[in-house]
Amino acid sequence: MVSLNQNTSILIVDDDPNAFDVIEAHLYREGYDLFYASSGAEALNLLDSVEPDVILLDVMMPKLNGIEVCRIIKSDSHWKHVPVIIVTALNSKEDLARSLNAGADDFITKPVSGIELRARVRSMLRIKQQYDALEATLRMREDLSNMIVHDLRNPLTNILLCSDLLLQTAANTKDLQRLQIISDSSRELNSMIDNLLMLAKMESGKMVLNQAFVDFNELIADVMFQFQEIAKQKKVKLRTKLADNQDSLFLDINLFHRVLENLISNAIKFSPPDSLVIVTVNYRHDAIPSNFPDSKAELQIIDSGPGVSEERKHHIFDKYEVGDLMSGVSQIGLGLTFCKMVIEAHHGRIFVTDNHPQGSIFTVVL
Repeated sequence: MVSLNQNTSILIVDDDPNAFDVIEAHLYREGYDLFYASSGAEALNLLDSVEPDVILLDVMMPKLNGIEVCRIIKSDSHWKHVPVIIVTALNSKEDLARSLNAGADDFITKPVSGIELRARVRSMLRIKQQYDALEATLRMREDLSNMIVHDLRNPLTNILLCSDLLLQTAANTKDLQRLQIISDSSRELNSMIDNLLMLAKMESGKMVLNQAFVDFNELIADVMFQFQEIAKQKKVKLRTKLADNQDSLFLDINLFHRVLENLISNAIKFSPPDSLVIVTVNYRHDAIPSNFPDSKAELQIIDSGPGVSEERKHHIFDKYEVGDLMSGVSQIGLGLTFCKMVIEAHHGRIFVTDNHPQGSIFTVVL
């Protein structure tokens, strides 16, 4: 049974004021706060101030009908979880199907039965309360995780600093190898922590893009130079094919530096010894595919690794989704998610295709 309290708000949307009076008469003993909107447009404008727990929505309204209003509400990430009960004199299966296809959660016909109305509202409130409780739990877990991740940075910074100092003084070959493993593992862990923190910021909407016009060729060259030694250790060759007639791109240079780090690091990580990783850039006046007419640049990172299966291509950019597991290769499933979020924040897109005869091509279109 739903607990009744003065904080439960119900928004009633109907162009006929008498309909509100009828519903108010049926619900007045329930202790809900009732709000009335006489049109679809008015209802949409009231959402922020009312913050309804349930919406009772008439279908037959002028200009913006109830099904259109329902579709707008359910397409908004902030309001889509609010249950919508369609209230209408129409009772055909086609009308029911249209309402449900628009995202409605329930359906009641006029003339409204008080017993049925109260039961359906209580049912929807139970769903809403369960959703709110789940959201609160998930937020608490997410906040706790972010706090833990943030607190890991201080001891990890000390490990990195001390391992770098010891690397400069160690003379024994075995000690050097062990210290290098500590240093490399610490940097990888630090990269994971950075990805987690940045993802948390982007998901919460607190990540603000600090964009400026960037020499993209120069940015790529800087990141490639950074990975030369790592590639050499893995016996992987790095090569760039950067178009000369470049455009400056309007980017957040720090975020895109990290995107390039993730993509190039992955390409090296999954490449077999004695293979080649190629980074290419074409600009709009070069051979940009015709299906991206508004693009300014296309970046490709090409490797000869195991590739990505057709099934995983659709999920590889999802959070914590990883490709086929490989022995000795760390995979946590955050790097590509971060890349996708940053690229889409810049109104670009990223996708993966096959590199024949073997490997993957990660394409970024900006």
